[in-house]
Amino acid sequence: MATVPTTPRKRSVAEEPVTSVLPGGDVPFDPSHEFNPDDEVLAALGYKAEFKREFSLFTTFCVSFAVLGLLPSFASTLYYGMGYAGTAGMTWGWIIAMVGIQCVAMSMAELCSSMPTSGGLYYAAAVLAPPGWGPFAAWITGWSNWLAQVTAAPSVNYGISAMCLAAASIVNPDYVPTDYQTFLLTVLMMILHGIMSSLPTRWLAQINSAGSTFNFVALIIVIILIPAGTDRESRGLSKFTPSSEVWGTIYEGTVFPPGISVLMSFIGVIWTMSGYDSPFHLAEECSNANIASPRAIVMTSATGGIFGWFLQLVVAYTVVDIDGVLESDLGQPFAAYLMQCMPQKMTLAILSLTIIAGFSMGQGCMIAASRVTFAYARDDCFPLSKYWKVVNKTTQTPVNAVWFNCVIGILLLLLIFGGSIAVGALFSIGAIAAFVAFTLPIFIRVFFVGNRFRAGPWNLGKLSIPIGIVASSFVALMVPILCLPSVTGADLTLETMNWTALVYGGPMFLVTIWWFVSAHKWFKGPKVNIQHMMLGREGNVIDGKADGGHDSGSDALAPIGSRDKKDLN
Repeated sequence: MATVPTTPRKRSVAEEPVTSVLPGGDVPFDPSHEFNPDDEVLAALGYKAEFKREFSLFTTFCVSFAVLGLLPSFASTLYYGMGYAGTAGMTWGWIIAMVGIQCVAMSMAELCSSMPTSGGLYYAAAVLAPPGWGPFAAWITGWSNWLAQVTAAPSVNYGISAMCLAAASIVNPDYVPTDYQTFLLTVLMMILHGIMSSLPTRWLAQINSAGSTFNFVALIIVIILIPAGTDRESRGLSKFTPSSEVWGTIYEGTVFPPGISVLMSFIGVIWTMSGYDSPFHLAEECSNANIASPRAIVMTSATGGIFGWFLQLVVAYTVVDIDGVLESDLGQPFAAYLMQCMPQKMTLAILSLTIIAGFSMGQGCMIAASRVTFAYARDDCFPLSKYWKVVNKTTQTPVNAVWFNCVIGILLLLLIFGGSIAVGALFSIGAIAAFVAFTLPIFIRVFFVGNRFRAGPWNLGKLSIPIGIVASSFVALMVPILCLPSVTGADLTLETMNWTALVYGGPMFLVTIWWFVSAHKWFKGPKVNIQHMMLGREGNVIDGKADGGHDSGSDALAPIGSRDKKDLN
């Protein structure tokens, strides 16, 4: 008797494109769990869903914009932007810097669409690296990114504490803040942010939506208030500085040629604009992540770039004396600038808006850092990782990772007692560490993977490689520039030294030594924590692939980065 062929039962893989990094596009399949499209995309990357997806495009953008914190970031880093190159570096210098930064953001967004996981850049570096180099690429990218993340909240909170105490000095000129008071106030903010960051995802989304909205509103108010409320004319000056001086005069804040001074001033832009990677780390908590998360990255960078430039312009056109701003007894350049060109009450109002926005920014930094720590601990990157990768059953958030980062951040704040140069290392390490981590997987994708890259639904198309080249070139130029001191020769002392190379290079050197001595033996890069089953069993058809279409050998379970290049790209 002839056998009548049966039509295989079909099982949907995803409504959205699944960008699996596993051989042949295999997707880990759990028959007891009904996968939604986001779960399926994450499963294609080798992970199971562990968070509630209660972030949307808007709320993800809100967290990212809060982490960006344009107003408090600008206020905290005014010393670099204004002090190295003056108003010229703040005007056309910002535009030049934003071209490179926007290229980095767009290339990052493309990676996020392809691999929307909390591991973010660390995961992408492992997947895209040449055969055998995946674990090492993940190790370097991960530690660099973690250094940027773990120093973000302490540096933000330190800047906000300095502003709070500067406001107190404005009200009472006899009051002189001490290092001890600054330390205690900053620690208090860290603890408050730790408590807030331990809340459930739904609450975090609402808190950060409110905080980001305030951040944006405060930024608009300040951009309008400064030119409208300046009292320069009552001090015998023109209402605004002439454009020829604003755009054409480069302040001699370094001993280097003017062009180099402008490039050195980019540390303020880079640190201010370093929060746009947050949607990548929140991808596992965002719905429609492989589209919403990359959009949030680009929206954050573009919005921050435009409104940050407006803020730079109003300050550049109203500053009275740059030397006075940098050398003020207030100890906070933004507060000193406001006192030069604004009435006291308006100065205090603007500082209050900045402080509240900065508190929200510190909260966003704490959240993003905890997700990075969780993702890396999930792959046993840290000592005692088994504790830091625990997801709290009540809040469904990585509470242990939050407090791990909080304690380390408080210990880093002891640098306050080493003086302004020592604590300033928190800002410099954040800028260079973030930039290196952002660009390493982009560099690998451009120069080692090329057109074999498996793009997600949000991609740059034919512009992908050119934009990636610009991003990589910009970072290659800026990394050594950010390490230059402002003075040389006999003037170069411990007090004037640029400690960036030491505070970033030192830990990264130790991490690299750790890799070659020990870590290469046990760290194999991102791992999967969902049991793999080869799809197409029992006559099922998945994505048009029939039963028996894949080999279930060990290659499918090999650590990412050690498989054949053709299987990964």
